[in-house]
Amino acid sequence: MTGPRALLRAAACSDIGPHRATNQDAAFTASWGAAVADGVGGGPAGDLASAALIHRLAAGRLDGLEPDQLADAVRSANWDLRAHVERDPSLSGMATTFTGLFAARDGGLLLAHTGDSRAYRLRGDELAQASRDDSLVQALVDRGIVSITDAASHPRRNIITASLSGAERDAATVTAYDAQAGDRWLLCSDGLTDYVPDDEIRALLLEFPHAGTAVEACVAVALEAGCRDNVTVVVCDVLDEVEPVEMRTSTSFYGAAAERFMEGLESA
Repeated sequence: MTGPRALLRAAACSDIGPHRATNQDAAFTASWGAAVADGVGGGPAGDLASAALIHRLAAGRLDGLEPDQLADAVRSANWDLRAHVERDPSLSGMATTFTGLFAARDGGLLLAHTGDSRAYRLRGDELAQASRDDSLVQALVDRGIVSITDAASHPRRNIITASLSGAERDAATVTAYDAQAGDRWLLCSDGLTDYVPDDEIRALLLEFPHAGTAVEACVAVALEAGCRDNVTVVVCDVLDEVEPVEMRTSTSFYGAAAERFMEGLESA
């Protein structure tokens, strides 16, 4: 049984930061979904990995899917990364995290996630992390070896245990959520969460009612906090109105995804 599709008003902001030569973050926003991907540091072509994945998923307009269908769509996009490597072996090892929110067939929302980019839901004035980090430090927290407080500053907090690299074993965890008008979702790369605590993120989301202003404020605070990474933030507000015609085909790209899109136009 299906119901009215969830409608999102989404905005994003991506900044290369003052300490990086390239932006390896990529994001897209649409009325039916949004996502952020962060090219894995230390590997080759992280910007290509994140941009290629985001473009493939956005092109599919993945609204109205069942959880297994969304998981299959992510796997298909992951195979595109393998195709890039097969064409150019120097790209072997490239990988990206991925966190995406999509309108589901039953009227709810689907969250797809792998890596240490994050998703949060603000309902009322309560902020909760909806994704679980695929990271070494999170595994240590789960085993009681490291406390949640110490995890935020742990020297190995950026070592991830899952990503999308084109490998056969790669997969995203897909979780279903109900959609309530007024809910606010935040998707972000670790350039935000490594430098800005959750309570400050919550305060920013409550302070700025417009999604576009909220993402700009989050990025600005991360940079002011001394962020040494790229930082990308997506905010999605769940609406209770009928989808306007002009929103149905509007998809926007940010970070590496936007840069590679422009490169494609210039070379066409």
